[in-house]
Amino acid sequence: MSTMTRKSNFVNAWFCLLFAATLNLSAAEKPADKTLPVRGFCIPAPTGNRVDEFIKFIDEELAPRSVNTLILRVDYGFQFVSRPEMADKDGLSKEQAQKIAAICKKHQIRIVPLINLLGHQSWQSNCGKLLRLHPEFDETPEVKFPEKYAWPNPDKLYCKSYCPRHPQVHEFVFGLVDEICDAFDADAFHAGMDEVFYIGEDQCPRCKGHNKAELFADEVRAISDHLKPSKRKLWLWGDRLLDGKLTGLGVWEASGNDTAAAVDLIPKDVVICDWHYARADQTAVYFAMKGLDVVSCSWKNPEAANAQVRDMVRFRESSTAQMKQHFQGVAETIWSGAGGFLDQFYGRKPANDQKNPGHTESKCFVSMFEEIAKLK
Repeated sequence: MSTMTRKSNFVNAWFCLLFAATLNLSAAEKPADKTLPVRGFCIPAPTGNRVDEFIKFIDEELAPRSVNTLILRVDYGFQFVSRPEMADKDGLSKEQAQKIAAICKKHQIRIVPLINLLGHQSWQSNCGKLLRLHPEFDETPEVKFPEKYAWPNPDKLYCKSYCPRHPQVHEFVFGLVDEICDAFDADAFHAGMDEVFYIGEDQCPRCKGHNKAELFADEVRAISDHLKPSKRKLWLWGDRLLDGKLTGLGVWEASGNDTAAAVDLIPKDVVICDWHYARADQTAVYFAMKGLDVVSCSWKNPEAANAQVRDMVRFRESSTAQMKQHFQGVAETIWSGAGGFLDQFYGRKPANDQKNPGHTESKCFVSMFEEIAKLK
């Protein structure tokens, strides 16, 4: 065999090995992961009777779009064993959770289960299960649910909170957190903590007079400390860490009750889900400058979602190495329920916004991941 032939064979073999290695890149080595480490999808957990359809959606829709993070809003929709009184007969069983975890593991999708802690313990006139069964945890027991809810109202009631200083509340809710995380074999947990309207109220004998930012930060730290022995990372929504008046974002996308200063008091290893649905407000830069990892989150507006994708890439490309690591990526959020979204996505039910035709969860989801696909 001639020297030229040997060299040619060597080069061909080298290229074959390189091509094979490219096909077998792990998730951490794929180019998309360097461009946007988190490509997320946040949705309520399906009811037990729609799990198979949900698994099919993960397999056929999320995985091909390179989704690598599934934030699953379980809340109390689970057949709890540790606290049988909290069990939801229509919610997920442990076996169903493991089936979802298995399909995610197959496609290297990280599951981050979510239970709303602190806030969102009620909705308008409906009390959530925790406070309904354990009213002793209520931060504002004197605030009664009206028969007909309206906003604004004299009590400033949007959703109730549990009292973070009640001596038994953490033992109770942390047991639920552990059971959910174990069921999904999760290495991260999302605590919600958005839109906390009641905290440190003067009527509360335990919280009265305490700094609201410190109370909020203490709760974040308590959850984070609980997760650390299991090597689980804490995620939460970022709105209570923004000043609603200073930013002009108002009391929904940001805090109007003095919790914003907690941003300097919480652990730096917490992941912030920074949600803005109408515009691509660039507060991700603020969180990154505070040393926090941040994920920009969208909802129904495709233009805003696509801008968030481009902004996050730009932030990463134009930052120092120290800052770049904090700009983690983007996530699409779904608030209509898993079943409602699947019906909308597969065309079984229309869901156009009358004021903004084309602004739907399914269209925003498709558009955002098409924008991500362009990056490759």
